[in-house]
Amino acid sequence: ASGLAVDGSRLLMVNDGGSALEVFVLDRSCRVTSVVTSPVDPYDVEDLARAADGTLWLADTGDNDRDRDTVALYALREDGQSVLFRFTYPDGQQDAEALLLDRAGRPFVLTKEPQGRAGIYTPAAPPSVSAPTALERVGSLTFAATGTPGGPLGQTGQVLITGAALSPDGALAVVRTYTDAYLYAVTDGDVLSALAGEPVRVALPPVPQGEAIAFAANGRDLLVTSEGTPFDVTVLPAAASSGSAAVEAVDGNSTGVNLAIAAVLAAVLVGVFGVLRRRS
Repeated sequence: ASGLAVDGSRLLMVNDGGSALEVFVLDRSCRVTSVVTSPVDPYDVEDLARAADGTLWLADTGDNDRDRDTVALYALREDGQSVLFRFTYPDGQQDAEALLLDRAGRPFVLTKEPQGRAGIYTPAAPPSVSAPTALERVGSLTFAATGTPGGPLGQTGQVLITGAALSPDGALAVVRTYTDAYLYAVTDGDVLSALAGEPVRVALPPVPQGEAIAFAANGRDLLVTSEGTPFDVTVLPAAASSGSAAVEAVDGNSTGVNLAIAAVLAAVLVGVFGVLRRRS
């Protein structure tokens, strides 16, 4: 799996590739119970986040060859209705596999950099469904090789960001590489300031290509898995507990873009549902 999220006792999972948006819903035994799908052909979906209102956000941001003119975020409802938002980078094409969605709905895209200095990008203006919206670079993350075994690329894999998640209560953020997870305490919902702080590192179990990570519903356990089949979802009990008291974040808040995203999404979905009702 490329992306992982949790909804109560349900596990939500996305793969990269494919010719439609698909989110697989799994029970506690990792049995697929349903598939949320929309007939949209994405380019390279790499991560998944679940908003407070239940909307699923898919990060179509993969760009191994760095030749995409735009990247995309899809807002997908469980009834299959989806909305596409396209974005452009301010500094050329980027490959990204990690999405953080704060509690207010503001997205942060984290790039995948072989040198370990990843960019943090967020919309510079309220996103539009009619034209691409510019992203702005608002920060960076720098990781060093750790020596943790696993992953496909040796020391390089130890610094490449492959996934991210926010805890259900918004108190913790986690960013992962192929081999390690980095936990950040979030104060007053300010994810960006949290990412500027010192993280607590957790070495992850070695797997061939670990990309997905999520917090369990209790906000303390971490769930991780790898691409490829067959796959296991590994639970790291209370892995987040060590990080919650060890990191401080700068106070702050930014809600303008968040509220605008929510307003645009609501308007588009109302329009879609209105058309469907008129056609029925």
